[in-house]
Amino acid sequence: MDALSLFYQQLSAWVITPVANQFLDIFNFNGRFGILFLCASYGVAYGLFRFRKQRGLTDARTFWQFIGGSQVNLHRSALLDYRYYFVRAILKVALVLPIVHLVDPYILRSGDYQAFFSNLWGARPRLGEGLSLALLYGLGVFLVKDFVHYWLHRVFHSRWLWAFHKVHHSAPVLVPATASRLHFVEKIVEKLGLTAGVGLFAGGFWYACGGEVSRYTLFGVTYLVFIFNSLAANLRHTHVWLSFGPVVEHVLNSPAQHQIHHSDAPRHFNRNFGINLSLWDWMFGTLYVTRSQPEVLRFGTGEQDHHRYLTVYSLIVTPFVETARKLLATFPYRNPRATMPPMPAITDEVERQAAKERP
Repeated sequence: MDALSLFYQQLSAWVITPVANQFLDIFNFNGRFGILFLCASYGVAYGLFRFRKQRGLTDARTFWQFIGGSQVNLHRSALLDYRYYFVRAILKVALVLPIVHLVDPYILRSGDYQAFFSNLWGARPRLGEGLSLALLYGLGVFLVKDFVHYWLHRVFHSRWLWAFHKVHHSAPVLVPATASRLHFVEKIVEKLGLTAGVGLFAGGFWYACGGEVSRYTLFGVTYLVFIFNSLAANLRHTHVWLSFGPVVEHVLNSPAQHQIHHSDAPRHFNRNFGINLSLWDWMFGTLYVTRSQPEVLRFGTGEQDHHRYLTVYSLIVTPFVETARKLLATFPYRNPRATMPPMPAITDEVERQAAKERP
């Protein structure tokens, strides 16, 4: 194989194929950023626009203006999000998957837990798989994933991990692609955390049922994920205010609640960590409910960061620089000479003695 063929093979494996697959993901149901879910979300947004326009509740003359117009959707930050969406595919192949595969063998899986429970309490009779069991299992996996996401989200708002999650919050405007503005370190922790959480739940559930249970899916996606992605999930990262009201928002996370989470106003800090459910925020004291009247919000992490996250390079490298600075500030370098006792003063006698010893 000549050098050119080898170069193309590596280029295809590390760049062309991941980017192509990332583009094709827009046309399937495996991610929230799919064409069906985008159309569903903007369909809801259009209904809101017509409703508010008829009642004089919006100043937007067109639907394009209602969803932010060029000032939002073609903002420098939005264009960066569109580019980063494809760069993430390369980072996934080059960094995320290799690191996950290194750690993955040390994480207990559902089969490990199932075998452990069987050795501890004995084997269980096979219940047989039916629709109700598949629906129940799918519900459990959904709740576990959402619960793990909530706590991982809170962890990344802590002092030592905030620099990596700050990449997501640094966007001064929100577009659906902003959901993909996540640092690869956060994706690694997320994948490992979800693997551990779902493994424990699935192992326990399968043991209770006497064998493996399949999740009920719609178009190849877990049915609850399909439902939530269809309910305007992409509006969470937009400037379209959609509140579910104080009652429903104690359970379901609305687009307005997630926009509150992105606000740079101090009263909104550390609120609404939930992904699909706000139930966890309600349970653990981080809930902020909204109303139909939009709040005036400004997104981002403050004026000091407006010029720090303008390139793909800065999104990847800046968190490491910030974390290193925190470490140096916590454990400052000390000059060894600073701890040495002061040198004695040179007297005339000392000087004369030294002169005698010189050659």
